[in-house]
Amino acid sequence: MKNLAVIRRNPDRTTRPEVACHPCFDPKARARWARVHLPVAPACNVSCNFCDRRFDCTNESRPGVASVVLSAGQALAYLDGLVQRRHDVAVVGIAGPGDPLANPDATLETLRLVRSHYPDLLLCLATNGLALAEHAAELERLHLSHLTVTINTLDPATGAHIYAWVCDGRRVLRGEEGAGLLVQRQMAGLEALRGTGILIKVNSILIPGINDEQIPDIAAEVKRRGAHLFNCVPLIPAARTAFASLPEPDPAMVARVRAAAAAHLPLMEHCSRCRADACGLLNEGTTEVSISALRAAANLPDPVVPSARPNIAVATREGLLINDHLGEAESFAVFAPEATGFRLVENRPAPPPGGGSERWRDLAAGLADCRAVLVAGVGPIPRRTLESSGLRVVEAEGLIEDALEPLFRDAPLPASMARRFEGCGNGCGGTGQGCG
Repeated sequence: MKNLAVIRRNPDRTTRPEVACHPCFDPKARARWARVHLPVAPACNVSCNFCDRRFDCTNESRPGVASVVLSAGQALAYLDGLVQRRHDVAVVGIAGPGDPLANPDATLETLRLVRSHYPDLLLCLATNGLALAEHAAELERLHLSHLTVTINTLDPATGAHIYAWVCDGRRVLRGEEGAGLLVQRQMAGLEALRGTGILIKVNSILIPGINDEQIPDIAAEVKRRGAHLFNCVPLIPAARTAFASLPEPDPAMVARVRAAAAAHLPLMEHCSRCRADACGLLNEGTTEVSISALRAAANLPDPVVPSARPNIAVATREGLLINDHLGEAESFAVFAPEATGFRLVENRPAPPPGGGSERWRDLAAGLADCRAVLVAGVGPIPRRTLESSGLRVVEAEGLIEDALEPLFRDAPLPASMARRFEGCGNGCGGTGQGCG
């Protein structure tokens, strides 16, 4: 992996040396370097009228398809076996089978594990962009090198025909309202990544009669917002979807639209429309060896792997109960795992009140070694800030030890510990005093 090590650590980002090892970003790399997609993200926050993730056939190669879903630990075990079998793996990506950033805990933990165990491999992510801005800072911290965002329109009216719904937290939005939010978030995500050095490719699905006239405008707009590469992907009409009866774009339409988009950005023209569990060179297809290895990993007990964030913090007043609101906590009890359970490491001071969102960023930095924080209550603004840094926020009530035992095993909390009322934050401005 020496060549990759040089590329990964090359400080001159202006020459884009990483492209040389990513088979999707440089056609010359596709015959030499392999990629692997780790299928750890089953949920999706956008319902596209061309997508059907219900069926899997090893002869299919299309986004949204995967034979299994792995946990972060199982994905690392699968990757361990893969790099032992072959020495051409350059890129580790997460592309579903849902949206990686609709599954931020699993996605970010997988990326952390890969970065920790294989620092010279390139990290890649594919997303619809709805939650991109929220997690942009953490992706940069993890040294993500390549990102693909699928943007199918800039027009909410057109988006209303492409998307059945958009799920923003607990809100399910339909029609132009949902499509408009998605476009807004996609543009914000691109802006959040501007200047980070992450190489950005934008995919647009070419849908005849829906967005074929708009794709050149998409290429022009995303170039203005920092994208480096464009990929016009012809629609694959999938059975049992709203677009099942639409025709696949003919070669003349594809050529015309791509030529117009190429006036704005370099094109990727060798796309294999990869599965969410793709493995190997782009032209290899899905092999029984890789499918068998995936299924074997999925049957493993979830491995206990070293984590860059092994600890759990608790907002507690006396050290026995989870009974402090995030914003009211003067300190956090930090617990570390050990062979027989867990132990208290320290009581860590919280940032002082005031300062608005900066307070929550300071808290996230102060708990950078923690995978989760247990609180009796939390508002939406601090929750978003902490979770965008990779820190899981868990609202619960009861004995600390009853919550830590399952959390350190990545198991659900007992139902009896669930909060029985809505936390504060409705209409709260997030002043930094603890209620935002």
